[in-house]
Amino acid sequence: MQATNPTSTTWSPSSDQAAIVVSLELSRAVWLVTALLPGGSQKMSRHQVPGGDLAELLSRFAELQRKAHARTGQLARIVVIQEAGLDGFWIHRVLESEGIESHVVDPASIAVSRRRRRAKTDRIDGEALVRTLLAYKRGEPRVCAMVRVPTPDEEDQRCLCRELKTLVSERVRHVNRLRGLFFSQGIADYDPRRPDRRARLDELRTGDGRALPPHLKAVARRELEVIELLDRQIEAVKAERDALLAAAQTAEVPSKAVQMLLGLKGIGSGFAGALWSEGLFRHFDNRRQVAAYAGLAPTPWKSGKIDHEQGVSKAGNPRLRAILVEMAWLWLRHQPGSALARWYHDRVRLGGRLKKVTIVALARKLLVALWKYVTHGVVIEGAGLKVA
Repeated sequence: MQATNPTSTTWSPSSDQAAIVVSLELSRAVWLVTALLPGGSQKMSRHQVPGGDLAELLSRFAELQRKAHARTGQLARIVVIQEAGLDGFWIHRVLESEGIESHVVDPASIAVSRRRRRAKTDRIDGEALVRTLLAYKRGEPRVCAMVRVPTPDEEDQRCLCRELKTLVSERVRHVNRLRGLFFSQGIADYDPRRPDRRARLDELRTGDGRALPPHLKAVARRELEVIELLDRQIEAVKAERDALLAAAQTAEVPSKAVQMLLGLKGIGSGFAGALWSEGLFRHFDNRRQVAAYAGLAPTPWKSGKIDHEQGVSKAGNPRLRAILVEMAWLWLRHQPGSALARWYHDRVRLGGRLKKVTIVALARKLLVALWKYVTHGVVIEGAGLKVA
């Protein structure tokens, strides 16, 4: 998901006075439709639609258009806004296919009351979304951040890297659980990932010399079955990912970028696929947009004599941010002669907390450098390439 500042055509009251502004508050059970009809009235109408009932939603839109036509004598077009959330983008795509102008907004970018106890209901949120859309269409700067909706193919391709991360995390959880069970019996040298993991079960002895208890052995066998299943699934996903990267290298648009990423030391197929599918396939106008998309943009706090940094915003793609931090550590190992690695070591002398803070700054610099490298061909100073 990429948030962008409003750059759309300015809202013209003369040309768009017959527009119906609608916000959708989505939940599993009920969709709340808040609408502002043209014709001078400032009162918003609210209607409830059963969750997932698109036919009823479109019927409600048609009813709103009939009311607007009776009031103004003009055929009113509908402009819809909804928050990015668990419903994804399928509703947005359906609305666009019906010829309805649709916008998806980053909910964190909408200004809210700063009262200690802020009232929050679907009705209040729906009205706030309508006002936000009106301000956005008028061209007010930085009123909100609209989401760049990915295409279905883009959304589908990034599923591979996300599934791989989920499977690996699940395998780590089961491996650690089995190791913890054995450690509680005084067994510290058992590795559930070794090829002889099943044969060793009969040989294991507890710390006090007993054979492995039967129920614990049964639990261990079931855990090994889960681990082996996860191993097969991980290998299958890796094969699909490698095939996707190979296809991307032969495609016309992303071929150069993927090849350039894979050509750098320290970047394998896993990192290249995640970098491309999570962020670098998108268009960014400048380095600030790149850093903001990953949530690595700084957040200063300046007021009067107070001036300090609050750290990175963490308002962007959390997966891309985690990938970049991990890559930053590996970059120091595989690219020690690069200008980025020297920049890091020049600032880290004593270690400790400064080391962790600086690695996040390095992650931001690395992301910007990789973006410039794959999009503009700007060579990363001192970076080494893999030997063919």
